[in-house]
Amino acid sequence: MKDDGMVLNNAGQVLCMTGNELGIIENGAVRVRDGRIAEVADHNLKPEPDEKEIDCQGCVVMPGFIDPHTHLVFMGWRAHEFEMRLSGKTYKEIAEAGGGILSSVRTTRQASEDELFQSGMERIKEMISWGTTTVEIKSGYGLDTETELKMLRAIKRISKNAPVTVVPTFLGAHSVPKGSARDMTEFRPRNSDRVPSPQVRKEAYLRLLIDEMIPRVAEEKLARFCDVFCENFIFNADDSRRILEAGKKYGLVPKIHADEIESSGGAEIAAEVGAVSAAHLLRPSDQGLKAMAQAGVVAELLPGTCFFLKEDAKSPVKKMRDYGVTMALATDFNPGSSTLVCQPMTVVLGCLVYGMTIIEALRGITVNAAKALRLENEIGTLEPGKWADIVGTDLPDYRHLAYRVCHNPARLVIRHGKAVFR
Repeated sequence: MKDDGMVLNNAGQVLCMTGNELGIIENGAVRVRDGRIAEVADHNLKPEPDEKEIDCQGCVVMPGFIDPHTHLVFMGWRAHEFEMRLSGKTYKEIAEAGGGILSSVRTTRQASEDELFQSGMERIKEMISWGTTTVEIKSGYGLDTETELKMLRAIKRISKNAPVTVVPTFLGAHSVPKGSARDMTEFRPRNSDRVPSPQVRKEAYLRLLIDEMIPRVAEEKLARFCDVFCENFIFNADDSRRILEAGKKYGLVPKIHADEIESSGGAEIAAEVGAVSAAHLLRPSDQGLKAMAQAGVVAELLPGTCFFLKEDAKSPVKKMRDYGVTMALATDFNPGSSTLVCQPMTVVLGCLVYGMTIIEALRGITVNAAKALRLENEIGTLEPGKWADIVGTDLPDYRHLAYRVCHNPARLVIRHGKAVFR
C-alpha cells in the first residue's frame, strides 16, 4: 500500500538547487508521494483526497540540510580546554597537559556502546531541529580496534533508530595513540624496556590499521568511507596513501582531512586515490587544488572550526572558485574544535569567515554536500524522483538564511516524505 502524500503550497520561493545556482521557483509548490518528490510546480497544486495540504505561508522551501563531516559520537566534553585556549594556551600546550583528541579517546574508551548510542541520539535530535536530514558520522576516538568498532556499531544503531540518513565513516587514522598498539612489544629490542620511538609507534599503529582494523570494519559492514587525518606531524602524505589504498581494497571509499595546519600534500593525495572529498583545506597548494578539480574531489569546508579555534588562515575559497573545485560546507561537530550542530550557522560563517557567496553557501549544505557523500542521485535537490528531504522555513527570502545570524529557520523538517520536526 502506498504512503499518503502531502502537498506543500504557497511557498514564496522553492529552492530546487538545480543548475549552477539555486533553481528558484517563485510562488511554487511541491507534491510528495511514497517518500519521494512527485512534482514541483510554479503554482499551487490541488491535493488529492489522500494528500495532506501544508500552507508554507509565503516562505522559503528548500532541500533538507546535509552535514557531510561530523565527529558526533564521542563521550566527554572538553569545555575546560576551551577555557584554557581563551587564556592563551596553545594546542600543543593543551595536548601536553592531557587534552586534545587523546582526551576524548580516554573517555570514549571507557564508555559503553549504549552510552555512545544514547548521547549520539540526543545530538541528532538537536541537528534535526535545525533542518539537518542527512549526517555523516566518523569514528576516530577509539584508536584501538575494539573501541573503533564500538563507535561504528553505535553509529549503525543511530542510523537504524534516528529519523535521518546517517552515513558512517571509519577514521581510525585520527591520531597515533599514546603508549603502544598492543604495547608494541614486537618492535621493542629484546630485553629492553625502552619506549619505542614516535616513528616506530606510528608504524606499528599503521600496521594495526591496515592489517586488522580495516578488515574488521569491512567484514561487519560498519562504514562506507575510510578517512585519515593527513598532516606532516600525524599521518603524512605517504602514510595517508597507504591507509586509503588499503581501505579501497576492502570497498571503503576514501575521504581525507587535508592541509589544515600546513600544506602537507593532502589535496594531491585526495586526487591521486580518487577520494570523494577532502576536508579543512586551509593551506592547500595550488597544484593540489587543480588536481582536486580535475579529479572531481569535493572540498569540505569547515568555517565553524576556523571560527571556534580563531585560526589565522586565509580562506582558499577564491582559488577553489577559480579552479572549479566543488565546495561543500559542514559543521565538523566535535568536542574539541567545533561544537556547532546547525548548518544554518555554517552558512553564515561560510559567508562571513570564508567569503563565500550566499548561493555558494546554500549549495554547500545541499547539492554539493550530497556530492561529498556520493548521494547526489538521491538527495540534495528538489526534483521528481528524489527522496523528499525538505525544510520548510519561516524565511521570506533565501538571503535571510545567511543574513539572520543564530536564527533557526526550520519550521517543518521532512525526511523521506515524513515530518520529523515541526
